[in-house]
Amino acid sequence: MGKFILRRFLTMIVTVWVIITLTFILMHAIPGSPFDSERTTNEAVTRNLMAHYNLDQPKYVQYVTYLKSLIQLDLGPSITHTETVNEIITRAFPVSFFLGAVALGFAIISGIALGVMAALRHNGMIDHMAMIISVIGISIPNFILATLLIQYVAVEWGLLPVATWGTWKHVILPALALSTGPLAIIARLTRSNMLDVLTQDYIRTAKAKGLAPATIILKHALRNALMPVVTVLGTLLAGVLTGTFVIEKIFAIPGMGKYFVTGINHRDYPVIMGTTIFYSVILVIMMFLVDIAYGLLDPRIKLHKKEE
Repeated sequence: MGKFILRRFLTMIVTVWVIITLTFILMHAIPGSPFDSERTTNEAVTRNLMAHYNLDQPKYVQYVTYLKSLIQLDLGPSITHTETVNEIITRAFPVSFFLGAVALGFAIISGIALGVMAALRHNGMIDHMAMIISVIGISIPNFILATLLIQYVAVEWGLLPVATWGTWKHVILPALALSTGPLAIIARLTRSNMLDVLTQDYIRTAKAKGLAPATIILKHALRNALMPVVTVLGTLLAGVLTGTFVIEKIFAIPGMGKYFVTGINHRDYPVIMGTTIFYSVILVIMMFLVDIAYGLLDPRIKLHKKEE
C-alpha cells in the first residue's frame, strides 16, 4: 500500500504539472492582452501595467516565474480585482464547496435509494418511475432546470428565494439543479448492478440461511452493487464542481463561478489559471481517494506488483 500511495502521489504531481503547462500555453496563445479593453491612449500606462504583472517578459520567463510562485503556494495578483487569487479562493471557494457538497450528497443518497427501490420492485411502478426520473435528469441540462426552478418555484409559486446567498433556503434550488444529473446516473447504475447482484449464488445462500431481508440487502447486496458507483464518483465530482460555475452565475451566488466567468471576460490570467489549477488539484486528490475507497469496498481487490 505504501508503494502504491507513493506511485499515485508522483503521478498526481506529474498530472498537475501537465495541467499547469497546458493552461499556461492555452491562455497565452489567445491574441491580445488583458489591457486591450482599457480606455486609454497612454502607451506608457499600458507598458507599466504589463511590467507590473510580468506580462512584458518572454513567455518562458513568465512560465518559470509562475512555477516558482506556485511552489510557494502563491497564485499571484488578480488583474481585474484588488485581491490576490489566494484571497479570492479563500473567500469564494467555501461557498462553491458547500453548494457542491450538498448537491453531490443529495445525489448520492437519493440516487442509491432510488436505484435500490427500483431493483427490488423490478418492472413495477417504482421501477418505471425511477427510470423516468433518470431519463429526465440525464436529458435536461442543469442550467435549463435552474431556469425552470426559478420561474416556477421561486417567481410564480414564491416558495423559495430567487437568487443570492445567505440562508439554507438559498441553497435548495441551485443544489437541486446541480444534483439531478448525478442522481440519475447513480440511480441507473445502482439499479442495474443490484439486479445483477440479487441473482448471485451468495444472495440465495443468505436467503436460505434465513437472514433478514434488510441484512441481505444492506450488508451483502448493496456493498457489491456500489462498486461501479464509487468508480464514477470522481467524474461526477468533476461535473458538479465545474457545473457550479454556470449555476452560481444564474443564481447570483458569490462563489468561484462569479470570478471565473469575470476572469474569462477580462482575460484575467492569474484568476483563470489559479482557479483551474486549484480545482485540478482537488479532482486529482479525489480520484486518488476513489481508488482507495474502491479497494476498501471490495476486499478481493489487492494491489500487486506487476510481474516482470
